[in-house]
Amino acid sequence: MKILKNIISTVITAVLFLSLCTMIFFVLSSKASGGEPQLLGYQLKTVLSGSMEPGIHTGSLIAVKPGGDMTRFVKGDVITFHMDEKTIVTHRVLSVVKRDGHVFYETKGDSNQSPDSQLLQSSNVIAEYSGFTIPYAGYFSEFAKSKQGNAILMIIPGILLLIYSVFTVWKALSKLEVKTP
Repeated sequence: MKILKNIISTVITAVLFLSLCTMIFFVLSSKASGGEPQLLGYQLKTVLSGSMEPGIHTGSLIAVKPGGDMTRFVKGDVITFHMDEKTIVTHRVLSVVKRDGHVFYETKGDSNQSPDSQLLQSSNVIAEYSGFTIPYAGYFSEFAKSKQGNAILMIIPGILLLIYSVFTVWKALSKLEVKTP
């Protein structure tokens, strides 16, 4: 029974500590990159619409690889780009158009009925979709970026870890006091 209690105690401590470290990583990474967290050279983006369903669901967190030659994409590639100053979109390349030494892409969301209204300049492409998706994790990521999310996700795991540590120390001290003659 004592071994089981020790295992449970270790697991609880590890889970609380890992959740705190994960929250710290996401918050600091988001702040350092100016928005989206990064991991191993990939940016994590939240999907806010259903335009790429069923392959990429609304609320998913996707990994995209920024950089490189943005004129390299071919029909069928999935790219992330600036639709306008504020809107970032991930859609599939339908065709590549070369005009006057410039490369343009015709893009479309998989579930959209028609292609995007304008050709996309290659200079507006920011990344290529890696194929890695975590369904529904984007909702969590968006919450973590908010002020309330930052506070809750940083403070709650820390408080829980502190309470659990105090409880563990108190329990150990009470056992020591009982054993003294």
